[in-house]
Amino acid sequence: MNPESKCAATMTYKNLPVFNYLRSGDWMNGFQETIGDALRRCEDLCFRLNATLPSLRDEREAIIREIIGKIGSKFVVHSPFLCDLGFNIEIGENFTGNFNLTILDEAPVIIGDNVFIGPNVTLCTVIHAFDAEKRNSGIMRSEPITIRDNVWIAANAVVLPGVTIGEGAVIGAGSVVTKDVEPLTIVAGNPAKPIRKINQS
Repeated sequence: MNPESKCAATMTYKNLPVFNYLRSGDWMNGFQETIGDALRRCEDLCFRLNATLPSLRDEREAIIREIIGKIGSKFVVHSPFLCDLGFNIEIGENFTGNFNLTILDEAPVIIGDNVFIGPNVTLCTVIHAFDAEKRNSGIMRSEPITIRDNVWIAANAVVLPGVTIGEGAVIGAGSVVTKDVEPLTIVAGNPAKPIRKINQS
């Protein structure tokens, strides 16, 4: 399959009505064949990436571009890397994703330029129903995550659905980010709370 047809396949999935609805934030049943097919497709691609030697840079870059909806010209993505759909992810220039980055991208995950993400970080857009009966039947919804330019997310952090992280912010190691983060602010803890502003002088 040539790069153009790979891109076309990704966009065909992304533009299906079920995925437009999934990105809407409304409650829906996620146990649908089309969603399952897209999840398996992405899982296969992630498996291929994670089984490809780090020294095979061109081959790895091609797989990453097949997985991710949009990514800049300069990036580093270490294995293992996992995501759910891939086509809902947009990443800017000079990105670093360290070992064991997981992105559950049922809703859009938008990442700006010069973003550094440490090992064992999870970005999660999925919200399952709190009621067990509804949850077991597949009821879920999703909310987007936005990470602005020049952000550093340190090791073992978790960013929850609907969060925006402002430009130049730093997320401390082990943090669980449940609310928006102001620009040029260090946050840490579970739940993450502001520690101090970053002095740029």
